[in-house]
Amino acid sequence: MPEERAPQLAYSEFQGAMLEEDKRRRKAAKLIAVVRHFLGRDDLKGLTVADVGCSAGFISDELAGAGAERTVGIDIDVPGLRKAADRFGERVGFVCGDGSRLPFPDGTFDVIVFNHIYEHVVDPDAVVAELRRVLADDGVLYLGLGNKYGIVEPHYKLPFLSYLPYGLADRYVRAFHRADGYYERFRGRSGLRAMLSGFQVWDYTFSVIAEPERFHDDELPGPVAKLPGKAVRGLRPIIPTFLWVATKSTRPPAGPALRTPPEPVGRQT
Repeated sequence: MPEERAPQLAYSEFQGAMLEEDKRRRKAAKLIAVVRHFLGRDDLKGLTVADVGCSAGFISDELAGAGAERTVGIDIDVPGLRKAADRFGERVGFVCGDGSRLPFPDGTFDVIVFNHIYEHVVDPDAVVAELRRVLADDGVLYLGLGNKYGIVEPHYKLPFLSYLPYGLADRYVRAFHRADGYYERFRGRSGLRAMLSGFQVWDYTFSVIAEPERFHDDELPGPVAKLPGKAVRGLRPIIPTFLWVATKSTRPPAGPALRTPPEPVGRQT
């Protein structure tokens, strides 16, 4: 991996998916359903919530709409933040800030959302360490984590792109006229566990696949949800996205029983 990578400033200006409001709000519904289940709550009332990597603010707005007492959206995407503040600034506070140096005291947030962001940041380990610092002792960190070994790379829609050494990946995206180079840096399951050192982690991936209606999930093909549990788990190495909840404490999920219960990923020391 190159030693230096420039931050992806103004990401929403060249990645139109960040401005697809309906899709972003559907993602918000899913992650809020996971957080609510973990907390055993019907809403987020009374909680202080951060959306790290908020861009244009659609997920932040949904978090506020779920009852959060205070919602903060944080990003380095200045054009996206301007759009967010113009539309949602009355009930969400937006902050231009680097995730590895957040301008908040220790233990500020009850809930932090870090959804499909780690592959875009220069030093994801430093960002996760900072998220841990600003998370309350009994708080929860929601993580949508792209898998390096997902077959089709989600940004450029090219098969096996994230499997390749970075030089070859650069040539691959250039050959298909998708970009000048491949910026994103994905990790596999073991690398993600290492990134979350010191957290207790619960894997909701297969819980959501088993009950898509409960978790407002419309992203996976319908036939996948109908496969037997063992068959679905057999796809774990190539599942495109892991849905994890991380805590600083050892608290377990507090929601009702699920068809496929969340699995403890384990605390790394």
